Amino acid sequence: MGTVGIDHIAIPTADAERLIKFYKMLGFTINDEAEWRAGEARIFSIQVGDSKVNVHPEGFTADLRGPTAMPGCGDICFVWDGTADDCKDWLEGLGVEIIRGPGPRKGAKAGGTLPAVSMYARDPDENLLEWMVYL
Repeated sequence: MGTVGIDHIAIPTADAERLIKFYKMLGFTINDEAEWRAGEARIFSIQVGDSKVNVHPEGFTADLRGPTAMPGCGDICFVWDGTADDCKDWLEGLGVEIIRGPGPRKGAKAGGTLPAVSMYARDPDENLLEWMVYL
């Protein structure tokens, strides 16, 4: 027995509506959006495969989070299932500015031994987003 993966991470946002619009544009599902809008949930989340990114909307307070959590503190790496060119074209086609890459990177798969390339962008809160493509 032991730790086998990541269930979720959490990021704060300065503008929940803007963040929801951005991640929906990228094709992500927003969990608990209706409940959050109805005031029945304090947070919502972005589904990423079998994991999620919990989003703490503006005004959210909790004692179980990093004491210095501020919008823009996130650094999230997504795995792209396709080629680097396809990922680049997709991001650019959505109007997402690639701020670096594609370039060689070490990922987590196989203990960092599989070759990969990544490209980077930012979301509306300035969180760093990375798309890793294993070769």
